[in-house]
Amino acid sequence: MQVQQTASTLKVIGDPGNGHVQEVVRQAHEELRQLMQQRAEVMRRIGTIKQTIAGLANLFGDDVLSDELLELVDRKSSGRQTGFTKACRMVLMDANRALSARDVCNLLQQKSQPILARHKDPMASVTTVLNRLVAYGEAKPVALENGRRAWQWVAEIEPDLKSA
Repeated sequence: MQVQQTASTLKVIGDPGNGHVQEVVRQAHEELRQLMQQRAEVMRRIGTIKQTIAGLANLFGDDVLSDELLELVDRKSSGRQTGFTKACRMVLMDANRALSARDVCNLLQQKSQPILARHKDPMASVTTVLNRLVAYGEAKPVALENGRRAWQWVAEIEPDLKSA
């Protein structure tokens, strides 16, 4: 049996009796693709709801939110150390514009100094996470006026705006 790997698939060739295996792999691939798409949609929706709640808290004060909700929208520390991806996600989500990796590093430094200290090359780590958020469908890459690369949170389009 010979195995041939391409950039997007793994094919087993030369074995005519592996049709059922290929079908299982095809179905698993399709289900994984669908789940990844659903995850991206859920993350966009979570981001939109968190932005809405944070905006309301900014207008009316954090006291309109319960302790649990404050933790859910990352406005109150749970005592646990925030994950690096989550911290980058929140910085991007809270921004009202596209951010460069340097912008994200600076905002992380202001909000949570220890999280950057654990990384040998914070800029490289932030860039990796931002690109991962793009792969998840949570962020999109954009070019700034100066031509430099930046990332912007992908907010969900409200249902009534989708049809317009």
